[in-house]
Amino acid sequence: MGLGGISIWQLLIVLVIIILLFGTKKLRSLGGDLGSAIKSFKQSVREGEDSVDKNDASISHSDDNVQNKTTEKDTHSS
Repeated sequence: MGLGGISIWQLLIVLVIIILLFGTKKLRSLGGDLGSAIKSFKQSVREGEDSVDKNDASISHSDDNVQNKTTEKDTHSS
């Protein structure tokens, strides 16, 4: 038994039909295009995470500055 009730022989027949319809060159280029799209997507996700991390760091840094200024005001008013 294969995937979801489909046997391995049925999968092979479908694969052969796909190869006959599209040809190996077209499938190879399709695979390359799909691979580069996935690579580009992963790179964009990483860049997005990096920018979020930088924004979080700058926000926490500005929060520290606000707290320091508040502490300075409290010290000067006493």
